[in-house]
Amino acid sequence: MGEAKRRAELGAPPRPRPKATKAKDTSPRIAPWLPLTQKQGEQFVQVTTKGAWIGIGALVLFWITVRFLGPALGWWTLADG
Repeated sequence: MGEAKRRAELGAPPRPRPKATKAKDTSPRIAPWLPLTQKQGEQFVQVTTKGAWIGIGALVLFWITVRFLGPALGWWTLADG
């Protein structure tokens, strides 16, 4: 016996339909043969740009640590100093 038929016989209301979790991306594709949309391309650029800036910041912090903090705190000495 199917679920809908059983509910009808019991007098129960129909089962509620699940709500859509995300709206479908309707932006056009970057290329017909590439399964990426323009919106996904823009999101990729945003994420990679943010990641690049995080990497640049981490590199600067690492350089400051190696060049200034380490020698100042006596952790190591510089070869050129």
